[in-house]
Amino acid sequence: MKTLKGPALFLAQFCSDEAPFNSLDSIAGWAAGLGFKGVQIPTWDSRVFDLEQAANSAEYCKQITDTLAKHGLVVTELSTHLQGQLVAVHPAYDEMFDGFAPASVHKNPEARQKWAVNQLLLAAKASKNLGLKAH
Repeated sequence: MKTLKGPALFLAQFCSDEAPFNSLDSIAGWAAGLGFKGVQIPTWDSRVFDLEQAANSAEYCKQITDTLAKHGLVVTELSTHLQGQLVAVHPAYDEMFDGFAPASVHKNPEARQKWAVNQLLLAAKASKNLGLKAH
């Protein structure tokens, strides 16, 4: 338990278009004010995190960790469960699971799966750039 980071909060359940839930800085301040020490970041919500940028830019990841640090928070992990479940979807659920993917891949299971696999690869790179060992 030496590496336990927390108590932590999963941000996705609170993200919205209204302050303080519409940016990483403001939601981090809110979470810290409640006593949390870490946050799990949803990788599909660009209001708080740009997955592609995090995978390709150590500087962006430093901005993320600096933003959290000014509130006394750390990233505990990145969440990829929505994209992960799209890697293998039974055809009976195709239409329902399209809602978790961008419109550009709706009604195209092969394209949706390719997008989902790419999301997981980007998340692995982003986790490495953030110094995380799991997501």
